[in-house]
Amino acid sequence: MEKLLRKMKENPKADWTPRDVRTAARRHGLKLRQRGTGHAVLTNAQGKHLTIPMHKPIKPPYIGRLVKPVEDGQ
Repeated sequence: MEKLLRKMKENPKADWTPRDVRTAARRHGLKLRQRGTGHAVLTNAQGKHLTIPMHKPIKPPYIGRLVKPVEDGQ
């Protein structure tokens, strides 16, 4: 598991920023779409979607929802 994602898993309550989410998504092959809204939609290769509010700080449940599918290889 990559360093940023490991840190997110170990400490989802940290002060994670939208930039961190974008970086993790890009590095793990998730497509990110955010068009004039405060929410980003992440899409994996199978077409499953995850919506994350992109307001600083990113709340821990959303970090967990980002980490789990990447860990599972989805």
